[in-house]
Amino acid sequence: MLIAQGRTALITGGGSGFGLLIARRLHAAGASVTVVDVDAARARDAAARLGERALGVGADVRSATEMAAAVRETETAFGGLDTLVVSAGVFHIGSLADTTEEEWDRTLGVNLTGAFLTVRAAAPSLRASGRGRIVTIGSDCGRRGFPGQVPYVASKFGLVGLTEAVAAELAPDGVTANCVAPVGCPTTGMGREVLDWKTASTGLPSAEIVQAAAGTNPLGRNATEDDVADAVLFFLSDQAGFLTGTTLDVDGGAHLGAVPGVR
Repeated sequence: MLIAQGRTALITGGGSGFGLLIARRLHAAGASVTVVDVDAARARDAAARLGERALGVGADVRSATEMAAAVRETETAFGGLDTLVVSAGVFHIGSLADTTEEEWDRTLGVNLTGAFLTVRAAAPSLRASGRGRIVTIGSDCGRRGFPGQVPYVASKFGLVGLTEAVAAELAPDGVTANCVAPVGCPTTGMGREVLDWKTASTGLPSAEIVQAAAGTNPLGRNATEDDVADAVLFFLSDQAGFLTGTTLDVDGGAHLGAVPGVR
């Protein structure tokens, strides 16, 4: 895939998981990259490992002030901003009855309000660039409901809607906005959190749960971080210039239906 030379990208949640791998892949393709993470030391360490053309910024996506500052630092360091990847996110597991307002507020605050504040802060720069790209990291939980994950599901459904609305609003300025919706990936921090919950709930070894998840996927394996990064880089590539407002299921066909009563 051809990534336009000289791109400048800001990646939230860039200190770990999908965000970190995407930062590495973009940097290797020649982009200048700002790694934003709520853990400032982790953001700076990730940028230092990337080397030149990399900046680490500590910021909480729930803070409009901090996100505006992160955009300004990027523009000062690299002369502009034309690429945004919204990867910061948190997960919540718990029944509807046991979910507190604080847990609801935190999940929606990071996953949805944080995405809104990030996009809003970056939008003027993306518009001015004439070639703006936005990719949000959603989830299969933003495509269908799951028990025990009410705040997370709500936040990810909202993220799909936010992405589509932003795509419609920014299209006249040549900015595209798309969403990547992966199925659970057992190697990320969030994936390990889910795996620990499944292990505690079932009493089964984690390796057995990972194998069972792969076996129930139509393609017979679990998602990898590279699967998600590949999809993101496609949306950021020149080949995806006419795609906007799209949500791509990176799930091995897990969203596909089955005929009731037929195995």
